[in-house]
Amino acid sequence: MSTFLKDILSVGVSKVLMIAFGLTTSIIIARVLGPEKNGVIAALLVYPSLFMSIGSLGIRQSTTYFLGKGIFSEDEIKRAITQIWLFTTVFSVVVCFFLIRYLSKSGENLWLVVLAVLPIPFALFNTYNSGVFLGKNQISVFNKINWIPTLIVLLITAISVWWLSFGVSGYLLALIVGPLVISGILLFKNKFIKAFSLNFNWDIIKQMLTLGLVYAFALLVVNLNYKIDVILLDNLSSAFETGIYSKGVSITEYLWQIPMLLSTVVFARSAVSKDDKAFSLKVTQLLRLSILAIGLASLILFLISKFVIVLMYGESFVGSVMVLNTLLPGVLLLTIFKVINMDLSGKGKPWVSLKAMIPALIVNVVLNLLFIPEYGAVGAAIASTISYSIAALLFIHFYSKETKIPVLEIIRYRHSDFQPIVQLLQKLKR
Repeated sequence: MSTFLKDILSVGVSKVLMIAFGLTTSIIIARVLGPEKNGVIAALLVYPSLFMSIGSLGIRQSTTYFLGKGIFSEDEIKRAITQIWLFTTVFSVVVCFFLIRYLSKSGENLWLVVLAVLPIPFALFNTYNSGVFLGKNQISVFNKINWIPTLIVLLITAISVWWLSFGVSGYLLALIVGPLVISGILLFKNKFIKAFSLNFNWDIIKQMLTLGLVYAFALLVVNLNYKIDVILLDNLSSAFETGIYSKGVSITEYLWQIPMLLSTVVFARSAVSKDDKAFSLKVTQLLRLSILAIGLASLILFLISKFVIVLMYGESFVGSVMVLNTLLPGVLLLTIFKVINMDLSGKGKPWVSLKAMIPALIVNVVLNLLFIPEYGAVGAAIASTISYSIAALLFIHFYSKETKIPVLEIIRYRHSDFQPIVQLLQKLKR
């Protein structure tokens, strides 16, 4: 458990940096651009974020699995993922461009649509290659791929939006530069440039895509549950309501960094674990601790939500307070999914999540169609909370069946749950 905790602490530092840089960036664009333009940004970026699920084809996860299990060599995997990347980049950019251009109210501005899709190739490249580091359990390198772009985005945003007043274009430009820099570093420093080849190993590509497509579809359904409300708000309501909703949701996304901190390590360790049952028991212990942490954070955030929203984003975003408070119960329950889903994904069973997420997505769409026209952003928040709750309760049932661990054993607290924290505090005192 000690090495597990070291990895969690390592990822924790990365997550803290990502939260700090991301939150500062969010504050800048909120205060400088206001609710309506933030709604335009949210609408422009919703399809690219979804295409990171489709276009990624689950290659990071399948790379981690095949490399972690020693099924293929690192060079073979690198060659395969660069070849897959070339094709998926073109597909993702073209399809995403047409979706924004013709399905979003914000797609009328051609320049903004182009800027919105340009980060896709670099973000996909970074996502594909980060699986190599997870498969080798090189968590520290994986962390850098995540936090360095957020720092670059912050710096460019401060210059282009705050100082030069480039508006929405300035922020979209920052989103291009961040992943572009990391792609350049990975391409040369980590010798990925040598992996580009016309010598195709179709067997490896086929196996990676076969497993990866399942990961990708599962991730797409999961992300649709998070993003469908923005898509429907963009079409059924106003840019102002979309902007109000986007800032309320953004706070919960930072709250979710706590279970995501655990999930990265869980996925990497699960992929190389020799004793699946014993590892799953460790995961359930981490789940119980993370529920406590998020439960406490959610309660505090609920009590000071108005102060936090107004302090960070200004009085014009006071409507985001109700959005945030409405989302918190669903966010807390979905922590169950966030943590233990990575265990099954690391074991090569991403399809299990679909059993919970597809019904939840259907409920989410129906409720959004009912609530958004009358209640706007708050209606979308109500729909999301109900959907998240359904997904969490269904998934813990299916996880129990897959791991042969009773639900009561998964959620029941023990004195031993807190032993790792006690050990860590004792080490810090020395």
